[in-house]
Amino acid sequence: MNGSIRVGNLFGIPFYINVSWFIVLGLMTLNYGGSLGAQFPQLGLGLPFLLGLIAALLLFASVLAHELGHSFVAIKQGINVKSITLFLFGGLASLDQEAKTPAGAFWIAIAGPLVSLLLFVGLSLMGSYLTLAAPLTALIHLLAYVNLALAVFNLIPGLPLDGGNILKALIWKITGNQYKGIVFASRVGQGLGWIGILLGFLPVFISGSYPNFWTILIGWFLLSNAGVLAQDATLRNRLSEFTAEDALADENSIVSQDISLRTFVNDYIIGKTATPQFLVTNEAGKLVGQINGDDLKPIPTAQWPLISVETVMRPVEFSTTIDAKQSLLEVVNLLEQQQLNQVPVVRNGVLVGFIEKASIRRLLEKRLQANPA
Repeated sequence: MNGSIRVGNLFGIPFYINVSWFIVLGLMTLNYGGSLGAQFPQLGLGLPFLLGLIAALLLFASVLAHELGHSFVAIKQGINVKSITLFLFGGLASLDQEAKTPAGAFWIAIAGPLVSLLLFVGLSLMGSYLTLAAPLTALIHLLAYVNLALAVFNLIPGLPLDGGNILKALIWKITGNQYKGIVFASRVGQGLGWIGILLGFLPVFISGSYPNFWTILIGWFLLSNAGVLAQDATLRNRLSEFTAEDALADENSIVSQDISLRTFVNDYIIGKTATPQFLVTNEAGKLVGQINGDDLKPIPTAQWPLISVETVMRPVEFSTTIDAKQSLLEVVNLLEQQQLNQVPVVRNGVLVGFIEKASIRRLLEKRLQANPA
């Protein structure tokens, strides 16, 4: 998340604080401090705000515990947690992959609210049965009900909230399609976002008073993030419908090692669309090297008919190949993870072409034109 500062590790998970967190920390310190000062005037001027700061920090500790709940369940499922970040609206545990099953997604999603509910119960019992100074008891009860509010708010059934992830898992279980679950829960999140924005402006129309900026901000957060998740899930759903061989680049990019350089230039370069790289195969169709037009520059044109592609080709730079029947979504994930622009595609060990980002984009654009909906 942009504007975040790394402050260390928690159980091996990188921990960040976004700059927006400091704004909320200050506002909560003033709010809680002012409330405690009005409730307990004997505390004087400074002590209520010190307690307010402690309350705000403990609140964010509760949010952190909430995110650790998600993280520990994800780790138990073999999912790596890339980071935990505290920011304006609470916290975010960033996972490197989705759960593999609807049940796994459900337990990751519900873990956070369960932690918050347990904190509510524990703090409520502490406030009721421990003999403490009245301001401390009030602070404990405040934290208890804030954790209850945190759990209830996050259970609202719309992405990106935990309740949205629970809804996603339910739709995934019913339809058997993970991405349909994400899109459905994202649309619900967008609807809730619009409701939040409208409720925030409601005081303006009813009484002419100031809008509720906090409600508007939360609505905008839901609306924008749910929209991004819906677009991403729609794209990934489309990608999952194709295999690697559906997105092969131009077959003109594969040449035999036995042809001469003159034949290579005449048949593959002159009058053809510029191709940055050609893959070279042997008689069995195995990938044995690569070549491009620049590799011919040191060789006099008079010798081109006498020299084969095999003589000039360079070693293959690809460390990974893709099976022709592999899901295109898996291919895109591989390209992103390894920061590749293209990757060879093989069927039963025989090279059938290669995929590049541009060929994937062309396939999606072609499908979108054929099926605009």
